[in-house]
Amino acid sequence: MKKALIELYTAFFALKDYLFREWAMQIPFHAVRRFFIKRTIQKLGNRGFVMMNVEFRDGKNIEIGDYCFINKYTLLDGRGGKLTIGNNVDIAQEVNIWTLSHDPHDDYHSVWGKEVIIEDYVWIASRATIMPGIRIGRGAVVAAGSIVTKDVPAMAIVAGSPAKIVGERKSNLKYRLDWQPWFK
Repeated sequence: MKKALIELYTAFFALKDYLFREWAMQIPFHAVRRFFIKRTIQKLGNRGFVMMNVEFRDGKNIEIGDYCFINKYTLLDGRGGKLTIGNNVDIAQEVNIWTLSHDPHDDYHSVWGKEVIIEDYVWIASRATIMPGIRIGRGAVVAAGSIVTKDVPAMAIVAGSPAKIVGERKSNLKYRLDWQPWFK
């Protein structure tokens, strides 16, 4: 009886996650999506915009700050630890941010997790990958296609696989990401 209850409980939450991912995140009206997102993740800040087809894994560990823009087909993983996204963060499409990974040296392919912190005014370009345990400093830029395996200092521009510093951002960071397009 106890095993059947556990399986039923597990199935219920799997169905809830499926309906959120495959139904709610397909709704073309941001206000409706936002209603469901706020009930799935720990925090969605003021005027944060999450496009359709963003995937959240273990949303109770994900916080998104004010005036953030998260583009379509982005994956935000909270399974291995807390994922904190600051204010005015621009995340382009097809970005993967991981807090959980496998240990390549373990005989049993075990998993390990660490938190990821993305500070204010960070810009992460398309198809970048952020690995577990990373802190991206205020105002940093991660170039398209980069794989971030080490912390990124504030205002640094990183590119490559693995990402390396290729420049420094020269901006006073006075903008506010307040674009909320229709049917996106």
